[in-house]
Amino acid sequence: MQKFDELGLSDNILKAINELGFENPTAVQEKTIPFILASTNDLIAIAQTGTGKTAAFGLPIIEKADIGLKQVQGLILSPTRELAIQITEDLTKFSKHISGFSVIPVYGGASIDTQIRNLKKGAHIVVGTPGRVNDLINRKSLIINKIKWLVLDEADEMLNMGFKDDLDSILETTPEDKQTLLFSATMPKEVYAIANKYMKNMEEIAVGGSNKGAENVSHEYYVAHAKDRYIALKRLADMNPNIYSIVFCRTRRETQEVADKLIKDGYNADALHGDLSQSQRDHVMLRFREKNLQMLVATDVAARGLDVNDLTHVINYNLPDELEAYIHRSGRTGRASKKGISIAIINTREQDKIKQLEKKVGKKFDRKNIPSGKEICEIQLFNIIENIKNIEVIESEIAPFLPKIYENLDLLTKEDLIKRIASVEFNRFLEYYKNSKDINVSDKDRKADRNSDRGRNSDKDNDSKDKPWRERPRGSASYSRFFINKGAKDELNPSRLIGWVNRNLNSDNVGIGKVDILKSFSFFEVEKQFEKDILNQLNNVDYDGEKVVIQLAEEKGSNETRKSDFKKNRDSEHKSGSKDFGRKSEYKGSRDSGKYKSSDKYKSSGDKKDRKTGYSSRSSKR
Repeated sequence: MQKFDELGLSDNILKAINELGFENPTAVQEKTIPFILASTNDLIAIAQTGTGKTAAFGLPIIEKADIGLKQVQGLILSPTRELAIQITEDLTKFSKHISGFSVIPVYGGASIDTQIRNLKKGAHIVVGTPGRVNDLINRKSLIINKIKWLVLDEADEMLNMGFKDDLDSILETTPEDKQTLLFSATMPKEVYAIANKYMKNMEEIAVGGSNKGAENVSHEYYVAHAKDRYIALKRLADMNPNIYSIVFCRTRRETQEVADKLIKDGYNADALHGDLSQSQRDHVMLRFREKNLQMLVATDVAARGLDVNDLTHVINYNLPDELEAYIHRSGRTGRASKKGISIAIINTREQDKIKQLEKKVGKKFDRKNIPSGKEICEIQLFNIIENIKNIEVIESEIAPFLPKIYENLDLLTKEDLIKRIASVEFNRFLEYYKNSKDINVSDKDRKADRNSDRGRNSDKDNDSKDKPWRERPRGSASYSRFFINKGAKDELNPSRLIGWVNRNLNSDNVGIGKVDILKSFSFFEVEKQFEKDILNQLNNVDYDGEKVVIQLAEEKGSNETRKSDFKKNRDSEHKSGSKDFGRKSEYKGSRDSGKYKSSDKYKSSGDKKDRKTGYSSRSSKR
C-alpha cells in the first residue's frame, strides 16, 4: 500500500494530512488522487459510503487549484446541507497551510443574502446543494462558466431526491473543457444516463464493486410483527450495552416518535430529521459525534452528512423503499477498517426483500432471534461486572472515605459484597424483563399471515400504519386546494409539508389529501373546514428561515385548469426568488400522498412497563 507522500501531493497538504492523523490512503484515494493529478479526463468513481471520497477528490483539486486566480475553480454538488457542510469542513482542514485558499458552502435553509455576500468576497471552491446552487446561478451571484472541476458527490442520492432538473440546469451552464468527477455508492441507470449525456472520455474506477456493500459490515435481520417492532428495537439495544448506532426510519414523523419513546424509556437517544432547524441539527450532530448520544434516530436524508468512523451498529427500523438506500445506510458502519453490524427489523411479509438485498449487497444475511428477557439480563450482568473490573480508582479522592466504608461493610463476606454490587443495576433489568414474552415470529405465525393476505387488498395489511404514503380512500370529505411557494428545490416533500402544516396549526387532526411537490412550488389539499385556518395562520410563516406564500388554488381537473393554477400564482412564485417558473419539467413527477390524518398515530407498542429511571450505563459519557 502506498503512503500519502507517494501520491504526488505538496508538503503543505501532506502536513495537514499528517496533523489529521492520516497515514495510508484508502483504496479509492490511492486510485483516484494520482488520476486527477495527472489527467484531465472525466472520471466515474464507484465507492461505498465511508471510504474517504472527500479526500479522494478534494486533495488533488486543492493541489491543482491556482491560489492567485480569484474566481470559482471547483464546484462540488452534494445532496444535503449536512454533507455540504461536512465537505467544506474537510476541505478547509486539508488546505489549512495554504494561505488564502477559500472554500464556501451554499445550501437551503440558510440566508441566501449572507451566502451572496460570501461569494462576492471570492472563493476557489464552492460546495452546495443543487437547488441553492441553481438559484444562485440564476441570480448571477455564482459564476461557474470558467470552473475547472465539477464534482457530483453522492450522485445517486441527488437523483433519488429529485434534483435531476437542477443538475441538468447546472451542467448545461458549465464549460466544455472542465473535468467532471462523479462519485457514487451505487450506479443505477439514471446515474449512467447523466454520465453519458454530460461526461466525455470517461474512465471508471470501482472500489469494492458497483452496488456492493462494505466489506467490514455483517448483516443480520430479525422478524417481528409490526406491533412489536419498537419492543424488538429496545431489546436489540439492551443486548448490546455499548451500542453506538444510527437507527434509520422512513419518515420524519416516525423518526421523532421513535426517538421520543427511547428517551422516555431511559435510552441516551435523540432524533435527526428535516423538520429540525439548522441549529437544532448541529446541536444533535455535535452530541452524537462526541458520543454523548448512543442512539441517533434519523431519516436517510438527514444522516447523509454525518461523518462518524466508529459506529458499532446501523439499525433499519424499517427497510428503505428504495433498496439501494440500504447500501448507503449499512455503509455508515464498518469504517476505518473496523467491523460493523447492519441490522434490519422486518415484518412477516418482507422476507423477499431480504433475498433481494442479499443479491445487491453480495452477502448472506443471518436471521437471528430477538433476544429474550433472560438473555438480556445475562448480557447486562456481565457487562456490569466488566465495568466494575475496569473502573478507574482515584486513590487520593476516595481514601478519606474508606474507613467509614470498611466499617459499614465489615459484616459482609466477600461473596455477599459481590452479590450486592452486581445487583445494583442487575435488579433493574430483572424487574423490567420479568414475565416478558417471546416476540419472535414462528413458522405458524408466518403461515397465518400469508393466508390472511389472500384475496385482500394490500392497503389493509397490518403493517400499513408504517407506510403513511399509501393511497387511502378519501371518503366523503370535501377538500380545498392550496398553492405554496415552496417545492423540491427547498427540500420540501409530502412528509415535511404535512409536519409543517400540523405544527403551525397546532393541531394533529388536519385531514390532508393530495400533495403535488413540484420544483419551485407545490399544491396540497386540506379538508374544507380548515380552509380559513390555512389562509389566516400559515401565510408569512417561516419555512427554513424564509416566509411562505399560501393561496387558494382552483380545483384540480383538466390540464387547462392546472395551467390556470400556475398563471394565477405566478406573482407569488416570483416573490420566492425563483426564475424557473413554468418550466415544463416542473410539471412532472408530482407525488400523491393520498388522504392522511395526522392523528393516525403509529401503533408500535413498547413493553408494558416503562423504566422508572434511566440506566446509569446509558447516561454516562462514553
